[in-house]
Amino acid sequence: MDIAAFLTSAGINIGLCVVLFSLYSILRKQPSNRVVYFGRRLASVRIRNDDFFSIERFVPSPSWIVKAWETTEEEILSIGGLDALAFQRMLIFSIRIFSIAAIICVLLVLPMNYYGKEMQHKRIPAESLDVFTIGNVKEGSRWLWAHCLALYVISFGACVLLYFEYKSITEMRLAHVIKSPLNPSHFTILVRSIPWSPGESYSDSVKKFFTNYYPSSYLSHQMVYQRGIIQKLMVDAEKMCKMIIPVHIDGRSLRPCCLCARNTTSFKMLSSEPESVKDSVSYADLDIATRENECSAAFVFFKTRYAAVVATQMLQSSNPMLWVTELAPEPHDVFWSNLSIPYRQLWLRKIAILLAAIVFMFLFLIPVTFVQGLTQLDKLSKTFPFLRGLLKKDFMSHVVTGYLPSVILMLFLYTVPPMMMLFSSVEGHVSRSGRKRSAGLKILYFTIWNVFFVNVLSGSIISQLNVFSSVRDIPMELAKAIPIQASFFMTYVLTSGWASLACEVMQLFPLSINMFKKFILRNQEDSSDDLISFPYHTEVPRVLLFGLIGFTCSIMAPLILPFLLIHFFMAYLVYRNQILNVYIPKYEGGGHFWPIFHNTTIFSLVLTQIIAIGVFGIKESPIASSFTFPLVICTLLFNEYCRQRFSPVFQKDVVEVLMDMDRRDEQSGRMSEIYQQLHSAYCQIPITSHEFCESAQERHRNKIQDPQGINPGTELSEASETWAVVNFGKESPTTKN
Repeated sequence: MDIAAFLTSAGINIGLCVVLFSLYSILRKQPSNRVVYFGRRLASVRIRNDDFFSIERFVPSPSWIVKAWETTEEEILSIGGLDALAFQRMLIFSIRIFSIAAIICVLLVLPMNYYGKEMQHKRIPAESLDVFTIGNVKEGSRWLWAHCLALYVISFGACVLLYFEYKSITEMRLAHVIKSPLNPSHFTILVRSIPWSPGESYSDSVKKFFTNYYPSSYLSHQMVYQRGIIQKLMVDAEKMCKMIIPVHIDGRSLRPCCLCARNTTSFKMLSSEPESVKDSVSYADLDIATRENECSAAFVFFKTRYAAVVATQMLQSSNPMLWVTELAPEPHDVFWSNLSIPYRQLWLRKIAILLAAIVFMFLFLIPVTFVQGLTQLDKLSKTFPFLRGLLKKDFMSHVVTGYLPSVILMLFLYTVPPMMMLFSSVEGHVSRSGRKRSAGLKILYFTIWNVFFVNVLSGSIISQLNVFSSVRDIPMELAKAIPIQASFFMTYVLTSGWASLACEVMQLFPLSINMFKKFILRNQEDSSDDLISFPYHTEVPRVLLFGLIGFTCSIMAPLILPFLLIHFFMAYLVYRNQILNVYIPKYEGGGHFWPIFHNTTIFSLVLTQIIAIGVFGIKESPIASSFTFPLVICTLLFNEYCRQRFSPVFQKDVVEVLMDMDRRDEQSGRMSEIYQQLHSAYCQIPITSHEFCESAQERHRNKIQDPQGINPGTELSEASETWAVVNFGKESPTTKN
């Protein structure tokens, strides 16, 4: 690929970003789009809907960028939780390390690559991107010391930054546990694979077992029940209650009639139901809490946090497949549908999902190989002779080789997250955060394999398999291929990086759904079902993939670094804006994605160093290769130290912290209050449909006020926002995961 083709791709992506960012700054001011662009804020505050025309609503403005830049880490922590803050620190680390890499590689390595061979250089637009890579350095050149020095600086800087970030995140995690409000999961364990005893229910077996072996610390338990047809009907009934409850403001209803597009109050709740009838509705009436519907799983509550931790660290039976215990997830984090899966099936499910993921990964070689064929114009003309005339035009050839391959690959990659989330659900994870973390790891492995390795080692599927049949050849093959494929990765950063961020801030799919509902179905009510949580399982792998590309190309093709650095700056602002305004934190994951980030970054560094050894060997520089070997060993030793020093804090609870919290609660007399809250924390069906409708109707009788005299039609900001009346209630919002 030449410079002109790359500039064509850059121009298209830059133009697309400018258009989408401008549209976003206009659409976010429109009252009908508030639930799309300000879902988190609308969920926390219910205020008046003032919708009248203002010119300012149709003028693009960068105020959202300023607000995102001025937000502090304390605000991010209070709004999005520790997961959001850890994600922001990932972006900050990437900005810092690639700023160092860009300075040293662009100023030192890039000139030596460009003048590495004695040759007649063309004009810059006509130059091939290959002249800016290490492939342009002649064999035995003394200039390779610059590449080795740059590699040392990047590796040392990355390790230092990783150490301080890991230490900071670990301290924040411990501080967050201490300062956070009551977390029922600290007192609760999940017991699975409860053995069946003839003549008694699972509930009786649990009570008998823990009363016998944990008499002083056992408090109570709650069984998990099958999710039958009755529970599904109750969920549907709750949704119907939300739909038919009228919301009156100044004597008018906000729900339009679907036929005449006018406001109506046709639906009304009957509140004259006898109290005795309402009180008689219970689990027993719904035929849910019966012995036949009990699962072999239960939540067991203990009197102290320490007792719960101790119970999970021991085998409860001589048969390890019975009475399996683990710390319970947070109540909002429980993935109820998987609790009924028999424990003995889990290992079979994991093996089946592993095989399915591998098959899907290899099937994805077909589109990746096709995409790589588009980057080679001569082969494309031979394969498709009818395209020769079209490809002779400069602009079309630049679009096909510079822009189209990365776009096609990105479109195919959109199918990966739903598939991996489905795989993780079938695996049997009992928490939503665990399911997301598992899906994130699968997406990470998938993208590293298909986007990086398969694209680098491009060619036919058979030749790719032959490359990996000899492990010794991997460093050499990567060393040969990365400089050649550097141009593709540069366009991929522009397309999957810059353009994807513009699409992220636009929220194209939620925006389309919202417009269809508002303007086609004529449904003007905003619902809590429209709210979404942060997609860590897709965004963390994306950041790590770009980090891998940045590290491996830093000394091989340093021209990619400025574009990568711009991407991380944009991501820093865009995701801050999304955390502040759009995404709802339904549960606290405790920053568990940070160890994944750390380990993958170390992998990227070691892979870069191994590839550098292969490059120095190809370029006949044994001194540079010898100096790189100690760097690999030191990086691995640093990773082992971090694994011993920081990683256990993310895997286990700290007894010292939990016991201090227990003593503090006992001294303050809060234990009795905590015990009462535990009994209702893990309710599989917390309320009946009658109770739900009554409580929902009561909420809507409250007067909706306009806080601080907000002026309509203005940009949503810290003091002056454009809001809508949203039927969310004051309970924890329901989000999509």
